[in-house]
Amino acid sequence: MKNILELKSVTAGYDNKVVLKDVNLTVKENDFLGVIGPNGGGKTTLLKVILGSLKTIQGEILPEGNDRCNIGYLPQINQIDNKFPIQVKDVILSGLMSHKRLFGRYGKEDKLRAGELMTQMGILHLRNKNIGELSGGQLQRVFLCRAIISDPQILILDEPDTYVDSHFETELYGVLDQLNDHMAIIVVSHDVGTISSHVKTIACVNGSLCYHDSNIINEEQLKTYNCPIDLITHGEVPHRVLKHHH
Repeated sequence: MKNILELKSVTAGYDNKVVLKDVNLTVKENDFLGVIGPNGGGKTTLLKVILGSLKTIQGEILPEGNDRCNIGYLPQINQIDNKFPIQVKDVILSGLMSHKRLFGRYGKEDKLRAGELMTQMGILHLRNKNIGELSGGQLQRVFLCRAIISDPQILILDEPDTYVDSHFETELYGVLDQLNDHMAIIVVSHDVGTISSHVKTIACVNGSLCYHDSNIINEEQLKTYNCPIDLITHGEVPHRVLKHHH
């Protein structure tokens, strides 16, 4: 498969404080990458570097400049200002802003595409609602539509299983599996058990990055990399296995 994004020896941080050091990562066409790691380990910093909102201290990201691939982004719901007075349909269309000239108008095809996505996500009846009137699950559906309306090469999701109901979490990963047929996906999550049945590769981020070319990661690998993530097993009743408390 073709490489669509490469991070080579990337170091990044804030105010001269290094958060990520010497990171190497290659994202291929139709990859489904799960990013795991402890809080403060650098997952958000990694996303900012990939999205281009944080400059690297050293290293390079390929392709460069205008040749960079189109990326769709679904942020954490708690980062979204749902008090802003904007309607659902306009939020979704705003995902096309970077592809429009200054003051460019949305055409008929754009609006049809937005309608198709709203129908697919079951939110067409909410199109004229302000986002402040929506539940967490509805809001996440809206911003997923916004993230994919431009048909990106890479879709990035930051903790998509936060603040949503379990029904939509199951539905969401079904949608992602379908989207993965024609775009690469990067999903940040603490829930290794849920993502392990969907992702193809895993990156453990904790100050640096350890890449696993598989969706299988065992406890010994996590301990070696100092990556304190709960391991979750799947069965008739999903359950969490925790170590003894000292």
